[in-house]
Amino acid sequence: MATLNCAPLHDAQAMTHPRWPRRGLYAITDGPRDDLIEVCALAIEGGAAMLQYRDKTTDRERRHAEAAALARLCAQRGVPLIVNDDVELAATAGADGVHLGEDDEGIAAARARLGAHTLIGVSCYDSIERARTLAVQRPDYLAFGAFFPSPTKPLARRASAATLREARTLGLPLVAIGGITADNARSLIDAGADAVAVISAVFGARDVRAAAARFAQLFEWPGS
Repeated sequence: MATLNCAPLHDAQAMTHPRWPRRGLYAITDGPRDDLIEVCALAIEGGAAMLQYRDKTTDRERRHAEAAALARLCAQRGVPLIVNDDVELAATAGADGVHLGEDDEGIAAARARLGAHTLIGVSCYDSIERARTLAVQRPDYLAFGAFFPSPTKPLARRASAATLREARTLGLPLVAIGGITADNARSLIDAGADAVAVISAVFGARDVRAAAARFAQLFEWPGS
């Protein structure tokens, strides 16, 4: 199993955001699949620091069952489970947090429903202005992207490494997402990403555990 760098973030971030788990791979699931729990376990074995359940279908019963099963798995492995977009699903499935996009409910409402110790992340896309507005509400991380062409969202707005460097001044953990592979992630980590969020390059890989380990190892480099 790959060993992830569990060193704290910059001192100010560590003191202000005790819920942020650690730097590393933020693995995001790729929708309905029969082996969902098994591949998520493999991603965690490979070194994923966080897991997000992302499923855009309308099958509420299946989504709840899967999210609850992943919450149990993540609790056993000591890895936070974040639910994409759905505050109520995060609450009823026992997840550790929720990720909110621009069309979802606000941070305050999500915090009120889920509790003060819940991890809440927000999408900032390519916008430093949106990040500044949201940072005042103290989410647990700001996500930017896409940084590279993304098979999941081919029409996504494009951010740059300069976006991450500017966002570092906001004093919150940063997540990079969008078209990230083990070959191009290094530039984003060097620019200030505390985590890289990955879908296809992990869950589309033939060997999910090995793919996750490649990302985790990027955070073991000196200075990362």
